Amino acid sequence: MRFTKNFTPADVKVHDYAAGYLQDFVGIKGHGRKCTSPMLIALLFFAATWRTSLSDACQRLGHAPSDEAARQALLATLPRPTTLETRFNRAFAAQVPNGLRKRAQPLIIDLHERPYYGEPFQDKRELRPGKAKRGTSRFHTFATVYLLSHGRRFTLGMTYVWRNDSLVDVLERLLSQVREIGLRIRYLLLDREFYNVDVVSYLKRMHCPFLMPAARRGRRPKDPAEAVSVWRFFVWKKSGWSTQTMKYKGRAVEVDICVACDNYAGRGGRHGKRTLVFAFWGFHIGSPRWARETYRKRFGIETSYRQANQAHARTSSRKPVLRLLYMGIALLLRNVWVWFHLNCIADYFRDGSVWMHLARLRFGTLLLYLLMYAAKLAGPIKVETFQLPMLE
Repeated sequence: MRFTKNFTPADVKVHDYAAGYLQDFVGIKGHGRKCTSPMLIALLFFAATWRTSLSDACQRLGHAPSDEAARQALLATLPRPTTLETRFNRAFAAQVPNGLRKRAQPLIIDLHERPYYGEPFQDKRELRPGKAKRGTSRFHTFATVYLLSHGRRFTLGMTYVWRNDSLVDVLERLLSQVREIGLRIRYLLLDREFYNVDVVSYLKRMHCPFLMPAARRGRRPKDPAEAVSVWRFFVWKKSGWSTQTMKYKGRAVEVDICVACDNYAGRGGRHGKRTLVFAFWGFHIGSPRWARETYRKRFGIETSYRQANQAHARTSSRKPVLRLLYMGIALLLRNVWVWFHLNCIADYFRDGSVWMHLARLRFGTLLLYLLMYAAKLAGPIKVETFQLPMLE
């Protein structure tokens, strides 16, 4: 394997690189004689890669401190959620290759909800309501901004979404992180949840191009073709262009509309025509097909979330700072995986193209290396407590 050509064991090299970000940027420090910084980081990596809790990691590893000692040591080193968020964002910024700063890049912004079934820790603002799923309608919510470049997806920033945060507040924090990195935005790909007057007005004031699906809200009109709302575009039979004036509580803003019509062609077991309606502003769209195919790339962020979930430690704690820590570690480890591919495995050609060899280092393999190193440092793993991790 190419990234072991300097004769450093793979698990040591992966661990040292990932642990360096937790020490240098996130600030995981030791607390006491047994809970040293390397030990805490090894326990966090074990919990993340085995998808278990910190308490369970301490019980499985023979030389680990007690679960209560590790918990108290971790809480003693963690700052406030806003400070921890800033530290993670600095770590994400340090992982972005300099070459990607040379030209404007398309970015993806999305909300990620983690189901929660208990009461808030201190403030009702910690939990954000949403559409019911997995038996709850309350969530710890995170917003992330991703860089999309030739199939390579980097997490650029993350923010905790509080109950009273508007979508404009979320965009302000994430776009501020993008500006600090020094990236120029070619356009934003947003979810239909962002289709409202406040968000569109803010993005136009910031001169930030965007593309998002138009959302149908309210009761369906009796004759959609004659409606003045966005409903009229969903009955078009041919692709085309138009404009729409969005109105809400006396405020109005105009947005460009692209209607893309095509056939299901058996996808999802369906046949017949479908009509996709996109709202955009600030850049030229060559064709409705381009809009449809470009927006499809946004669903790559769901793949990134599924990968991050493979490295997300479990917890029953009500503390938002712990949940923010585990989410940040999961996203950080996925960035580490992308970094190794770009810097140690990928082939670069004179025309600027990059050939990725994903089969040489799967994300699960990288997590296995971290697990092996944690077992070396805090192990051995107790055989009587050894079980396969839970699979979703």
